Parts: sequence; C-alpha cells; structure tokens
Amino acid sequence: MIFTKMHGLRNDYVCINCFRERVEDPPGFARTLCDRHYGIGADGLILICPSKVSDFKMEIYNSDGSVAGMCGNGIRCLGKYVYDYRLTGKETLSIETKSGIRNMHLHIQDGKACGAMVDMGVPRLNAHSIPILSEKDLVINDPIEVQKKNYRMTGISMGNPHAVIFSEEINGISLEETGRELEFHPRFPERANIEFCHVTARDRMEIRVWEMGVGETLACGTGACAAVVASVLNDLTDEEVIVKLLGGELSVRWDRKVNHVFLEGPAVKVFDGVL
Repeated sequence: MIFTKMHGLRNDYVCINCFRERVEDPPGFARTLCDRHYGIGADGLILICPSKVSDFKMEIYNSDGSVAGMCGNGIRCLGKYVYDYRLTGKETLSIETKSGIRNMHLHIQDGKACGAMVDMGVPRLNAHSIPILSEKDLVINDPIEVQKKNYRMTGISMGNPHAVIFSEEINGISLEETGRELEFHPRFPERANIEFCHVTARDRMEIRVWEMGVGETLACGTGACAAVVASVLNDLTDEEVIVKLLGGELSVRWDRKVNHVFLEGPAVKVFDGVL
C-alpha cells in the first residue's frame, strides 16, 4: 500500500488514495499508522475516496481511531494531493465530508498546489447542535470548572464541537491536564476540542489547541475558525483575523453577510512511502 505524509502548519496526516487502495479497518489502521513510536506518526489518517455528490470524499480519523467530522488543515492536504497527483485538473473543488460538502480554491505555484482557501461553512452556535449541555441557546462567555479552577468558554461547531477560552496567559497552561479534562467534561456529550486564545490586536490572536482524540496539536483549522467566531461574538476582534498557532499562521474570515467562515493556509507534502 502506498501512502503520502502531508501537513498543514505541521498538523500532519497520513493520506491514502482509496481510488486504488483498500482500507479494511480505518479506525484500527489509524491507530497503527499514527503511532509516533511504532508507526509512521501523524495526528490523523485521511482517506481520499470517490464521491457521488462532489469531486472527492474525505474520510478522516484521529490518531486514537475516532472519526473527525471536519478538518481545516486536512482538507487542504487532500486538495494538494488530488491536484499534484493528477486526480483532477480543477483548481476549485467540492469535497464531501461527514459534516457536509466544503468548497475550496487551490493556490497553484510552479504546477503544484501550495495551499488553499476553504469555505468552512456556517458556524453552528446553538448549544444543542454543537452539542453542549446548557439551559441557554447560545453558550457565550459561559462559566465552566475543571480541577477546581473556573474558566469562561464560548461554544461553536465548525463540523466538530469546540469550546473557546480567552486568556491573557496561554503558554503557562498545562494542556495535557487541563485540555484532557475539558475534552471529557460532562457538558460535552460528544467531547470537544479546546482552544485557549490570547487576542493581541483586533486582527490578530495566538491560540493553543487541544484536539479531541489527538492531544495538543501544532495547528487546527477548525479550531482557528472557532476561535475567530468566538472572538467576534465576544467583541474582541474584527471579522478577519490572522491566527498564530504553534505551527504557523492561518488567515480566517467570518463573513457575517453570508454567515460562512473562510480559512486560508498552506499544505505541504513531506514524503511518499510504501507499507
């Protein structure tokens, strides 16, 4: 079986072309391949599949084998793969995901895709649709407690659940402890991704991300989108923001006229390999 290792801001994936390869047990396969000591090592597994409703279908599994509804960095890697390996000659693509169809426009340089602008769709704010257990319809700056410490979160779904927490000091937080406890907090019936954010200007912020099923990652596309939506809802930033993550920067814009979030960033091939 041939695979390709790719990353978006060092948020890395093992990509399998399912037009020619067959994966019998994707969750188990993901756990094996993504292990950084005994496998290839990655944050997740991406299966690039045929689709009856769009150009391609993306199936994505976290490193623990759980299914991810959507991935902003992963979908850019898929776009680069299908263009560079000539599965398509189109620069504007529609991709079927578990969270619906997403459209993206590839950035081409020297005949290869180097990144993309992705329409990440409508941010879901209703507590029930995220889901977050709450007596209120919207969870904005809402208190939550872990390890006898109080935080305030804003809940958003970008195809997967996110809880965004704003803090002046994000580097001193132990995500290994706090992130894991928040991911499995009883208020998140389907678990949640956790973002700790520091707003530095009306158009810039820094974030650290705890991804459910993975742990702390160097970047998270849906997390960056959720952070910007949350910062606008809390009147901390404007609608277009440069988001600095550990792996680099993403550009995020929440167009409130059409109520869609747009994500722009790079995609990089690391290497091909054979299992």
